[in-house]
Amino acid sequence: MPSRDWNATHEREHMSRTAWRVIAPGSLTTVQDRGRDGWRHLGVGRAGALDPASAALANRMVGNPSDAAVLEITLGGPTLELPQPARIALCGAVIDARFEDAQNRVHAIPCGRPVDLPAGLLRLGAIRSGLRAWLAVVGGFDVPRVLGSRSTDLRGGFGGLHGRAVRSGDALPLGPQPMHDLVEPQAPAWWIALDTAPANASPIRYVADGIDAAHALARQDWRVDPRSDRQGLRCSGAPIVAALSERISAPVAPGTLQLPPDGQPIVLLADAQTVGGYPRLGHVVCVDLPRLAQLRAGDALRFEAITADAATLLRRKRDAELARALLAIDDRLQRG
Repeated sequence: MPSRDWNATHEREHMSRTAWRVIAPGSLTTVQDRGRDGWRHLGVGRAGALDPASAALANRMVGNPSDAAVLEITLGGPTLELPQPARIALCGAVIDARFEDAQNRVHAIPCGRPVDLPAGLLRLGAIRSGLRAWLAVVGGFDVPRVLGSRSTDLRGGFGGLHGRAVRSGDALPLGPQPMHDLVEPQAPAWWIALDTAPANASPIRYVADGIDAAHALARQDWRVDPRSDRQGLRCSGAPIVAALSERISAPVAPGTLQLPPDGQPIVLLADAQTVGGYPRLGHVVCVDLPRLAQLRAGDALRFEAITADAATLLRRKRDAELARALLAIDDRLQRG
């Protein structure tokens, strides 16, 4: 891509609103933001991006608030028609991204940085490392808020775009768009990513519950079951035997490790229910939940039990890393 002064965008002073048309939906593409809080007492789950940090980074690159709505892309991405220029950013797993302009010229689109695009077709193909990526656009995806969030709750069938994954022919409304004069994609030379190591390069850490079976989780290797989804990552391996197969239903949350009667653990994710009766093996630390979101069916994974104090330190370290990355983005954007 040609280099340029990043601040020389030739923006007009007025703003406009528009919508992107979905030509092809991809494997599973949903509108997500930070999720909806404060409703679990009524049985409403959180939903939201499975990697909030990646969504926040993508939003910051295009000048959005961290909680603006993004597209969460799973396995393979959509093809989107852009009727006018827009600034986008892709974060998370590396995805094959191409842009076709009005002259039918095809441009490779990089990840981990803001990219200005003219009108044309944005083709998001296969995810080459990991499972999910997040697409932000300046102004955000302006779908209605439901219970304070624009996130799609696939289990409940509400939020996002009609409570479902996007489909061919859908219109994705955008927030206010600055008007650019562009003839080809433009991107800065810098890029930012929080973590490039494979998601299963190290054990998934958890704080063990009090039952005897809780530590059995870390004594063997597991694989990701193909039935895994946004509600929970299912593990496949030698069954864990617990003294109790069920218990009185109790609150659960993203990260809770449940043990169904078949002995195959489930790690609850963003679309988790709010209560459950299966025995609990513990709780995966929040900093490792985004790693689970990048594991594909058949991938190997291991677990490691740690203390609650260690989990707190990991959270503080991760918060500091994200804060530094966001400040670095601000600095880059200001310097051009």
